Amino acid sequence: MTESTYRQIEELTLNHWQPLSTSLYDGWVLRFANGYSKRANSVQPIYTSTLDVHEKIITCENIYNSNQLSTIFKITPFVQPENIDELLQHRGYTVVDPTIVQLRNLDDLETPEPMDIHIAEQLTDEWLHHLCRFGSVNEESRKTMTQMLRNVRAHTGFISLSIEGQVAACGLGVLERGVIGLHDIITDKAYRNRGLAEQMILHLLHWGKQRGAQSSYLQVVADNAPARRLYEKLGYTDAYMYWYRVQKYTK
Repeated sequence: MTESTYRQIEELTLNHWQPLSTSLYDGWVLRFANGYSKRANSVQPIYTSTLDVHEKIITCENIYNSNQLSTIFKITPFVQPENIDELLQHRGYTVVDPTIVQLRNLDDLETPEPMDIHIAEQLTDEWLHHLCRFGSVNEESRKTMTQMLRNVRAHTGFISLSIEGQVAACGLGVLERGVIGLHDIITDKAYRNRGLAEQMILHLLHWGKQRGAQSSYLQVVADNAPARRLYEKLGYTDAYMYWYRVQKYTK
């Protein structure tokens, strides 16, 4: 695939995980969501920059500090200017969560096994309850996540998989421009290592394909070996990497 395709995927990843608010600053996108997740509370320097980069970094630090947030930059192969990762390193920013963006075409999609699957196209309290339960999300973060999910403007599929009437796994698919992104794929600890995530993902990909998806992306932390094995089995291949540069907030 071409770099322009990867740039489009990067835009979709931002669209599909919405912050509570966004500020545009000379080609950089500053995102804020009460500190819940680095992706929704970081600077995305992905468009052409014209101002002095050193001054811009200091301005971003002041903005995030004024919001009692750490200053975080998401570093992709598309950052502008290209040397920003090196500049942030010199300012003492640390690298956090190297992550791989993976893609697969949906032409040869395997048929999933019949299972107790439910896909809602609007956010429900039940789906959110199970996601927060599986992920040990506290009440304050749940309120933030609720608004973030309601801010998504693309086609959403909130999937749940049940075993004997009990929800055992859930996840989110977001469909836009013929691409379905997978997010928050999680299985209850009591039901892990039974192949449920694989089957749930296949059902979700078929849901997306029936609605026009031709390809899919997901994001997996580089050192998450079990997840990477699962996604390789499902036919995903590495596209590009990103990581975060973080300067901790101090009062």
